[in-house]
Amino acid sequence: MGAGSQSPADVFRWFCIEKGSSANPLVILIHGFPSQAYSYRKVLTVLSEDYHAIAFDWLGFGFSDKPQPKFGFDYTLDGRHYKPQLYYASSLESLVNEMAPDKLSLVVQGYFAPVVVKYASCHQEKLRDLVLINPPLMEKHAKLPSTLALFSNFLLGEIFSQDPLRASDKALTSCGPYMMKEEDAMVYRRPYLTSGSSGFALNAISRAMKKDLKAYVGTMRTILTNKSWKTNTTICWGLRDRWLSYDGVEDFCKASNHKLVQLPMGHTPMHVGYLIRCVYKGYTRWNIFYDKLRVSYRSNFAAGIFRWAPPQPYYQSEDTSQSQNFCERSKNAYNPVRVSYGMNIQNYNAA
Repeated sequence: MGAGSQSPADVFRWFCIEKGSSANPLVILIHGFPSQAYSYRKVLTVLSEDYHAIAFDWLGFGFSDKPQPKFGFDYTLDGRHYKPQLYYASSLESLVNEMAPDKLSLVVQGYFAPVVVKYASCHQEKLRDLVLINPPLMEKHAKLPSTLALFSNFLLGEIFSQDPLRASDKALTSCGPYMMKEEDAMVYRRPYLTSGSSGFALNAISRAMKKDLKAYVGTMRTILTNKSWKTNTTICWGLRDRWLSYDGVEDFCKASNHKLVQLPMGHTPMHVGYLIRCVYKGYTRWNIFYDKLRVSYRSNFAAGIFRWAPPQPYYQSEDTSQSQNFCERSKNAYNPVRVSYGMNIQNYNAA
């Protein structure tokens, strides 16, 4: 696994980036499976005008720690591990407690929505708003698409999980009408090129998702339709999603009294920055957002949807040259933060 991928039993390093003034309301952006915080690069810039926006890599993804499956971390939602804090819902709670002592808003995309909804159900008093981007809401969503399911294959899953092209490029571009520039693709590939721990984590997560996703989806539906659910919830749905069908989503939102916004995009959250601002500002007229979205969508698709100028990270070094490649910057300017259960965030380089 490599010494750099390991950490003490109760301490994990989370890679986080932020943009905007800390005096503004906090919004935490949570990526989906199998993506990274990098997928929110455009959203961070838009939200930073009015909010303090933070995105992080889940454990097992991107530049956060990848604990050894079953020994350092249980890559499941419901905590079958003998240590209850070593699973996703509880680790999210620990991270949020360190980042946000007061109220906050959450945005989550894709297959990690059940984790965030479970956390939110226990902390509704702390949430201002919840935005779900293409979550697996319906029973038909409880099956992983073939592009992701292959990572859980009993014989070939571990081999496929170690392939940077399958684990990043192919998986990310198969979910919608996306193109990827080579310099951006390298950001997603780098964790798989530098350590086998990324592949082992992907394999463990895929197996857990394949086995328990149906139960996770059922639990999330129960929470969102329960009368005790009081959190202001908006569901954004990209109609070009190739993984999750839109059938039944509108009826679910009407029955549960949640806002629904249809978007001309795929599964990933590349163009929802203006929309999230509208949601949090309480705007009811979406035509302004759609005008901006159409222009952004056309121009960015022509140029390569994943083009990005990196936002301001946590603990940025003095070197702010925009000419540096993100892969190079991630070694110095993009310092992860260390979160220890029950302790404060520390500068990882100083720890």
